[in-house]
Amino acid sequence: MPEQPAPPTPDAQGTANAQDTANAQDTANAQDTANAQDTANAQGTAVPAPRGPAGRPGSATAATRRAGLLLVLVLGGLTATPPLAMDMYLPSLPEVTRSLGAPAATVQLTLTACLAGMALGQLVVGPMSDRWGRRRPLLAGLAVYVVATALCAVAPDVQTLVAFRLAQGLAGAAGIVIARAVVRDLYDGVAMARFFSTLMLVSGVAPVVAPLIGGQILRVTDWRGVFVVLTAVGALLAALVWVRLPETLPAADRHAGGVAAAVRAMRSLLADLPFTGYMLAGGFAFAALFAYIAASPFVIQEIYGASPQTFSLLFGVNSVGLVIAGQVNGKVLVGRVSLDKVLGAGLAVTVLAATALLLMSAGVLGPVGLAPVAAALFVLMSAMGFTLPNAQSLALLRTRHAAGSASALLGTSSFLVGAVASPLVGIAGERTAVPMAIVQLAGALVALACFVGMCRPWAARGNTRARTEGAGS
Repeated sequence: MPEQPAPPTPDAQGTANAQDTANAQDTANAQDTANAQDTANAQGTAVPAPRGPAGRPGSATAATRRAGLLLVLVLGGLTATPPLAMDMYLPSLPEVTRSLGAPAATVQLTLTACLAGMALGQLVVGPMSDRWGRRRPLLAGLAVYVVATALCAVAPDVQTLVAFRLAQGLAGAAGIVIARAVVRDLYDGVAMARFFSTLMLVSGVAPVVAPLIGGQILRVTDWRGVFVVLTAVGALLAALVWVRLPETLPAADRHAGGVAAAVRAMRSLLADLPFTGYMLAGGFAFAALFAYIAASPFVIQEIYGASPQTFSLLFGVNSVGLVIAGQVNGKVLVGRVSLDKVLGAGLAVTVLAATALLLMSAGVLGPVGLAPVAAALFVLMSAMGFTLPNAQSLALLRTRHAAGSASALLGTSSFLVGAVASPLVGIAGERTAVPMAIVQLAGALVALACFVGMCRPWAARGNTRARTEGAGS
């Protein structure tokens, strides 16, 4: 039988078939990767890194590890702006009161002015960073911060000091809001929650070291020397950002709109009830924290007779508790326990600690010394390590765009509530800790109510797991 000719197989047809096969394979691979990513996000886990041709996972190079560490240090330094600007200054509050001849409540307005400036500044800088990128607004803000801090050192009276502290806060807002926006640019899901906890380790060193440095500065100079040191630290941070922090928001992702577009973006964020709930929960929890920051110099030194150095030591110990709790949150709990559960537990512990402080301050438990009060304050501060980073992460996970505006709303709400809490803790004078305890308990209760009533963590929504386990929506 004659041999049958083979079917024609033109080169063009073979190429087309090969291309179809490759396209089908690429589509399948892409679909598999997307499915794997979706599954990982829903479960709060990370997708493994792609493997190389030999099937071996690529290992991070030393340069990559150094770059990651440097990013943590730079962003940690930026988020440390508030504790550096306030905590290093805290041991000198009684001296400022005597030096400028002003009452304690008026001197505490220097804290309020700085906080109010940081709150309002974030509303401006956040949308600016969404439009012009992260670097330019950040560098401009740091430059003004350095100048304003230097002017605080030469303020002739308390009114001028309050004005310069307001300018310091307005400029310092750039570091706070843009640091969070950079994290949102680079990370998502569980990775973002863990990075925020890592930032707490770095930025948490500031409240540990700052009061200790402030107390030691007072041994050799007066309160003005504290602002001289803060000026030098701000200049060093600005130089580090100039040299080492790259732009993280591509030009294609920036918003071209002006004020109207920024207002629309913020209105859209606030219309999301869970986002607003997490924002308010974090803000009122911060009020409990800031009530401690504003009142503790007088409570520890004036009521219990501790020295500025003893106060600085106790403040540092409490900050260590916050740092340790933040690391337990990031290294142990995130990815294993839902963020909502950890946030709820942190708020509940804050309520209990504030209740104990109120009972001791009001004399319900009889005369108490410094040790029980310090222990309750330690518990309250440590609970913030579980509360603040998770509230921020859960809120930011609800937005992929306008990270600067979202970060601005988070920061502004926290600092505005903190600014209101500052003068309230001193309205009854310097000889009672009851106002501090009342503000702390009220803030913790409102934060818990906002979390339960607005975020509704038990609700069976389609995006509940993604939200609570750390995946972006």
